[in-house]
Amino acid sequence: MRHTPHYLLTDEDEIKRLVRENPWITFVSETARGMVASHYPTLLDETADGIVLLTHFGRPDDRLHEVGSGRELLVIVQGAHGYVSPSWYADESDMVPTWNHVTAHLYGVPEVLTEDENMVVLERLVDHFEAGMPGARSLRIDPEEARRLATGTVGIRVPVSRVDARKKLSQARIDSDRESIIEHLAGDGRYSHPELAEEMRRVEGLHPAENRE
Repeated sequence: MRHTPHYLLTDEDEIKRLVRENPWITFVSETARGMVASHYPTLLDETADGIVLLTHFGRPDDRLHEVGSGRELLVIVQGAHGYVSPSWYADESDMVPTWNHVTAHLYGVPEVLTEDENMVVLERLVDHFEAGMPGARSLRIDPEEARRLATGTVGIRVPVSRVDARKKLSQARIDSDRESIIEHLAGDGRYSHPELAEEMRRVEGLHPAENRE
């Protein structure tokens, strides 16, 4: 990502929150045949130290990504993001729009799970997303059939070794501009985005304008 030190997101708990709230995640590998990208639902290993991701790849994605080769994966977690119009600023001469976002690039070498470990992850994934559903389903309804279906997947564990994350939420704008942006994002206009407005509200402190991009 663009080097913007004043938007750096380094708080591990905030990065974990980003993963929990945005579990549809992009995995990118540089392989002998070129770049490969896939998308899978992902959970945190809440029992591990640091940031550790748990997911599965559908076969043959594991081979396409050359999982097990010892190569690093890039994992992209995209949080709330949206367009910010300069018409929302008090200065009518301001004509430069921007895009607010919360994004994390996570890097780590994927570890291949055993069949039993993969079943645990698959069960957790289904239970996590089925929680609260009327008539919620579980892989434990038919363990034998679940294990048969699981042979089409490969369980992956990714201990994150480095992070490059940004929380660009108009921190550099003056207070009145930030308040206006939040109001418009929370409204019902063309570029409304209540989740992005909430992310802006989470940012502590309002800072004087230093960089208007």
